[in-house]
Amino acid sequence: MILSSAPEKTSMTPSRQRRTIALTAGAALLSGAFLTTPALADSETAGSAPAFLAPFFTEFDLTGNGSVSSEELQIVSDALGSTPEAGDELAVVDTDGDGVISISDLAEVASRMVYDDGDFDIIEASALSMQAAMNAGVTTSVELTQAYLDRIEAYDRSVIDDNGGRALNSIITTSEVALEAAEEADRIRAEEGMTSALLGVPVALKDNYNTADMPTTAGCGCWEDNHTTSDAAMVSGLRDAGAVILAKASLDEFAFGFSSEFSVGVDAGDTLLVASPYVTTRTAGGSSGGTGAAIAANLAGIGFGTDTGGSIRVPSSYNQLVGIRPTIGLSSRDGIVPLALSQDTGGPMARTVMDAALALDATTGIDPADQVTNAQAGLVPDSYTQSLDANALEGARIGYFASMLPQNATNQRVWQETVQTLEAQGATVVELAEPAGFGAVLAEPSGSTAEFRHDLDAYIAAHLSPDVAARSLNDIVETGHFVTSRQRTYEQRAAITAEQYEAWAGENGSHTLQLAAGKTLLHEVLNTHELDAIAYPSGTPYGTHAWNMRLSPNTGMPAVTVPMGVATAEDGTIDGAGVNLELLGRDFDEGTLLGLAYALEQAQPARTAPELYGPLG
Repeated sequence: MILSSAPEKTSMTPSRQRRTIALTAGAALLSGAFLTTPALADSETAGSAPAFLAPFFTEFDLTGNGSVSSEELQIVSDALGSTPEAGDELAVVDTDGDGVISISDLAEVASRMVYDDGDFDIIEASALSMQAAMNAGVTTSVELTQAYLDRIEAYDRSVIDDNGGRALNSIITTSEVALEAAEEADRIRAEEGMTSALLGVPVALKDNYNTADMPTTAGCGCWEDNHTTSDAAMVSGLRDAGAVILAKASLDEFAFGFSSEFSVGVDAGDTLLVASPYVTTRTAGGSSGGTGAAIAANLAGIGFGTDTGGSIRVPSSYNQLVGIRPTIGLSSRDGIVPLALSQDTGGPMARTVMDAALALDATTGIDPADQVTNAQAGLVPDSYTQSLDANALEGARIGYFASMLPQNATNQRVWQETVQTLEAQGATVVELAEPAGFGAVLAEPSGSTAEFRHDLDAYIAAHLSPDVAARSLNDIVETGHFVTSRQRTYEQRAAITAEQYEAWAGENGSHTLQLAAGKTLLHEVLNTHELDAIAYPSGTPYGTHAWNMRLSPNTGMPAVTVPMGVATAEDGTIDGAGVNLELLGRDFDEGTLLGLAYALEQAQPARTAPELYGPLG
């Protein structure tokens, strides 16, 4: 069962399809009646200056407020027929370059507004399409939130595939105050305008992020009463940006592995598995499998997972999503149930690169509670969307190691197609020789064995609710309310001593030194070959390849995974399974990686929506 049932249903604005309003806006201005909404008008009055819009939406900003609004349209309308000279501020809005400001220029400027009064469809809706519809008064955050709650209720615990499939089981609990948060977002929009690209957007969090309004179970039945008094630092950032925290998503218990098996919400001794919405007999991957399945099936707008050894990137690949594993130190881990802090990080999982970048914007920052975040000082842009350019691949150099390429038919086909696309877009793709020490980077195991007890004990001391009786790994085992097949694993990790931890993860520990060596080596590879990124598949159809997932966590360097293709019946693998391309880059250079991923996404759109989870009747 889902721990907290969704609030009572309210009616939802009918499903609508997106359409352009550029010519309509231009015609309205010419007739003296510009299309406005209270949200847009008040936004201009308040003088808000959003720093979260991609260059496409800010190119024609003439007033310095960081967006295109009715003020720009009025300026261009007043200038119709004029012939701006080079250097004139109006020259930028001569979009067709004919030397005259015309109605076609006005229409092009209008098309850059985040505003759409056409039909809106929640299936595959992006954050910006939600903002455009809400700005136009076509829908509201309350309606969006209720629609996602309705979809969770209808789809998540029901078997939709009658050919032997399983229920998704992607959501552990829904928020009883999500609709209140949505109402507040709608109030802010009415009074102040679109203050953030996440304002009113419903978000699902992996259930190892602390939330003051929902329990944080880490997927374990033993922690169903863990009502923390505060949010995780990243959750606070999302709330500050106006996001609606909709639900807590399922995960592999304590984020251990890729199967996404959990014990919360069922009787002691029982467990549930998360299914992929594309092939429901298959796992959604892990450990952030619930987030992956929920976002892929359109049960929330944007999701967040955590990654120690692949737990964002594996479910992103299995579920055709964009996933970001940030540089260690870009986002605070405070308030997230840890697995191994030498490699743990949280990050977004989304249906588009734009959505992932917008979500990342809200969750960066230096946090005294997580000292590794000090390293980001001066290295974080105003917005990662500034890097999202459809031409970002032009002139880029991308390297790859042949040993990281799976040999199955699907991977071979989509890799070759992707390389062709990269090169067609102006990138140079370079095969790399493996440097000395590369094997050691990939061979270094996860820190979860030696670090879990130490790091979990610290979380328990700082965050665990006093209502929870199981306050150690041994206590957890004694409850019997956990994934019991892991009892021996928990007991072994509970037996790790302080001396063993220090020898592994201390300042001069073997793991610490190897991670530092890996970081140095991979930066040398990037610099020596003048590369922007190293590329490799995140996995295979519903599988992983060798130690590909270890490259990012074993160096602490950022990785972005983006859909690059889908298996076909002719491949002889698993029809309909997704395969992602992963891009690894320099520390705190997420912007470059996101730009490359965005350009690939525009040139080779590969994500498909799961057919089983379409619009509600």
